[in-house]
Amino acid sequence: MRTGLIAKKIGMTRVFDQNRRHNSVTVLEIPSAKVLKSRNKEKDGYNALVIGFDKIVASKLNKPEKNFFTKLKTEPVKKIKEFRVSEENLVDNGTKIDVSHFVVGQYVDVKATSIGKGFAGGMKRHNFSGLRASHGVSISHRSHGSTGNSQDPGKVWKGKKMAGQLGNKTISIQNLEVVSIDEDRGLLLVKGGVPGSIGGWVSITDAKKKILPPNAPYPVGFKNISNESEKTIENQEGKVQTKATNNDESSKNELKIDEKSEDQPKIEKSVKTDEQKSKVDKNDK
Repeated sequence: MRTGLIAKKIGMTRVFDQNRRHNSVTVLEIPSAKVLKSRNKEKDGYNALVIGFDKIVASKLNKPEKNFFTKLKTEPVKKIKEFRVSEENLVDNGTKIDVSHFVVGQYVDVKATSIGKGFAGGMKRHNFSGLRASHGVSISHRSHGSTGNSQDPGKVWKGKKMAGQLGNKTISIQNLEVVSIDEDRGLLLVKGGVPGSIGGWVSITDAKKKILPPNAPYPVGFKNISNESEKTIENQEGKVQTKATNNDESSKNELKIDEKSEDQPKIEKSVKTDEQKSKVDKNDK
């Protein structure tokens, strides 16, 4: 079981698939995220990752929040969310995660707080049909009618559908398909509607009732991991090449020095032979 992420609901739009069919999608923006700390079964009784989302200025924090981040020795973040994970999906503190944690075609479960609509009547809240609109009803056309029983049991059962608070509850929706991903802008497009108002926070996890695609990153996804590994490989190759060129240059310089040292005695010998010749000529004269 991998970790999940939270996203900000941007709104809804539509996209067309390869068969030119129209799909209504919800646009979710996943901010920059990093692992603040991990919980293990030996110490805490369960395995989980505490993830921080989006940066915030330290001046906007209160004293307990500042102490929390100073103990973790990390920069302050705007949102903190804990996700249960399996033991093999635990990662080090400071590990970054982004929208590439999810892949196109996989299914996700979303959870958010629905839009609060205040106190609503039975017709709006539970889709009751109401009472008659004409004969026999006086000023109670939209009421839900009687709610109790007779003398036995003489009470209203708990959970009776009546007027009351509508919305403002945690709603979960399962098996929403990921239609598209924009890694540059951190956008995730999910087929269908997502609970909550625009600008609200949505929790996204891998679908419990669907199989995770084989191309999904494991244990977490971050688009710059591959780039960083490539850069390190390139740097290592560059270092090796520079060492090789330096060795070649040093060997060439040594060869030049050896050639010069070999040429010097030859020059001295030629000078000596010229002097000897001049002496012999003088003697002959």
